Amino acid sequence: MQSLDLWRLIIFAGLLVLFMLLEVFWPRHTRVISRKQRWPANLSLIMINGLVIKLIFPIGTLALAHGAAQHQLGLLNQLTLSPYLSIPIAIVLLDCAIYWQHRLFHAIPLLWRVHRMHHVDPDYDVSLGLRFHPIEIVLSMLIKLGFIVLLGVPVMAVFLFEVILNGMAMFNHSNLKLPLKLDAVVRKLLVTPDMHRVHHSRFRHEHNANYGFNLSIWDRLFNSYVAQPQQGHSGLRFGLSHWPKAEDNQQLSGLLSLPFRSANKK
Repeated sequence: MQSLDLWRLIIFAGLLVLFMLLEVFWPRHTRVISRKQRWPANLSLIMINGLVIKLIFPIGTLALAHGAAQHQLGLLNQLTLSPYLSIPIAIVLLDCAIYWQHRLFHAIPLLWRVHRMHHVDPDYDVSLGLRFHPIEIVLSMLIKLGFIVLLGVPVMAVFLFEVILNGMAMFNHSNLKLPLKLDAVVRKLLVTPDMHRVHHSRFRHEHNANYGFNLSIWDRLFNSYVAQPQQGHSGLRFGLSHWPKAEDNQQLSGLLSLPFRSANKK
């Protein structure tokens, strides 16, 4: 288990650096706010959320999956499937669960108060893929642990899913310009930066769309897909219109207190 945790950390750090470099050379849009203003708070949340998870959950996802397998808990542990079938099935089912979790965080007002910290950022780059409130991280972890037991997800499927989810979240939040033809091909299967960028639009009908992180099929299947922003990518403005570009929304203290504050309308 420890070796898988180490590999997960190494892959995460490597992909983060990779996307930071790629968006320097092939940016999709001009920055609204400098990295110096946004990155300290956004990147600090990685350490805070990691610490919160360690303190609250003594048993991690990999250990829980191992325990579920030993006690034959969950759907997939009751079936005699080859790992070549059970692992991809588990990854797809977990991805569908994450899609619906994301959609519920937009639909339920109390959950939206927590999740909106991810949306008030008026800029868009790889650091945004890591900007989630600790309360949301805890709730997400509870949901993930529940599905691991319910589905009987294999240990390797948990490892691969978390690596893919983290990698894809950084990929589709990166300020990376893909050639339009390549984007059109890739988004038939996977969520691309241009596809997810719509989800961070200031228009309500756009930020209530394109909920997927990995597979693009869920948005198409469940009627939440918006192909392009209403005003085109050149006119796309990020954030929430009723949360102006206040300094405290870029500082760690302001971000952590955001779920408990009302919209600071001008």
